[in-house]
Amino acid sequence: MRTRRRTPLLAASLVLALGAGPLAAPAFASPAPAAPVCGTTPSHQALCEAIEGLPDGDATAALVRLGGTEGSWQGGSGVRDLASGRAADPDARFRAGSTTKVVTAAAVLRLASQGEVDLDASIERYLPGLLGSGFEKPVTVRNLLNHTSGIQPGVSWGNTFEEQYAHRYDTLTPRRVVESAVAKGPAFDAGEQQRYLNINYTILGLLIEKVTGHSYASEATRLVLRPAGMRHTYFPGTDPRIRGPHHHGYQVVSQPDGTTRLVDVTEWNVADRWAAGDMISTTADLERLVTALFSGRIVPEPQLREMFTVPAGIEGAAYSAGLTRWEHEGTVYWLKTGARPGYSTAIAATEDLSRTLVYSLSDTDAKDTSSNPVADRIRVAALM
Repeated sequence: MRTRRRTPLLAASLVLALGAGPLAAPAFASPAPAAPVCGTTPSHQALCEAIEGLPDGDATAALVRLGGTEGSWQGGSGVRDLASGRAADPDARFRAGSTTKVVTAAAVLRLASQGEVDLDASIERYLPGLLGSGFEKPVTVRNLLNHTSGIQPGVSWGNTFEEQYAHRYDTLTPRRVVESAVAKGPAFDAGEQQRYLNINYTILGLLIEKVTGHSYASEATRLVLRPAGMRHTYFPGTDPRIRGPHHHGYQVVSQPDGTTRLVDVTEWNVADRWAAGDMISTTADLERLVTALFSGRIVPEPQLREMFTVPAGIEGAAYSAGLTRWEHEGTVYWLKTGARPGYSTAIAATEDLSRTLVYSLSDTDAKDTSSNPVADRIRVAALM
């Protein structure tokens, strides 16, 4: 993967049609993308400025929703796809990536509130034989929720974009991912360290299915999506498409001659991400999720406390059940980001919901290790 952020050369490549080489025809068709409508408060105006001018070398579209007691604002910029140049759709679907983990955590915690799951019980109680003799210390459900399990990553389609893109229509099952992870043995004893990994939530998906006797998608919908009113969110399974109105995602790819081109990565089978990251959603639905969740309408106390509790005694620990604790100028925010090729997403809120933020970017290098400048501007503006 590229670790170098966007360059003027990449920005210039946006005016070229997609393909193996540059063409004379511009990618943008009329009408031109609409500029966001600015509000009257300083933070709303700053958010408007943060996303104007798209598409550029960092993102082809952005959707933002700011809420809370200090007022709300929503806006969008950029295009739905480069071929048509149609303005960004505020109701567009996109790949929500690891924000799926918030839904998975909420589903497990709701099952715990109903007495169907014991957070302190070993995962072996529910999935006998899953870990085997290599794991001497029991791995509890809570260890999985807060990423302290010690279980290592499972098999994937490769480490580079090129390797993964070649398999974008192939299926890697969650069970195969888990089996390959367990075969490696633990990286550390459960509870001793915290290491954020998809594998923890893939196993939680298996737990949900075993306890309920139904598919992860149906139970996540029943336990979380439906109570939150998330009518436009779904789990695609092995379907590589995004159903309904959606934004296209693009990945910048370097060429042998030193130029770059954008590859459409909208269609992608993400079955291997499953309960850890395969959700497709909208910014309105993600706002409904954080509002319903933090207000206690999905997970009741005391189980809801798990989402606002970072494990004690582990240096540098920041992850709770499904969320990340982040403090800025004395205010604690609970957030979750997600990234899939072509898309990056984030939800964040204070525990009392005095401020909420949701954004989605059609990110031209979503898996880059450095932060997207558009996302940086959104976060700064939202916290004014």
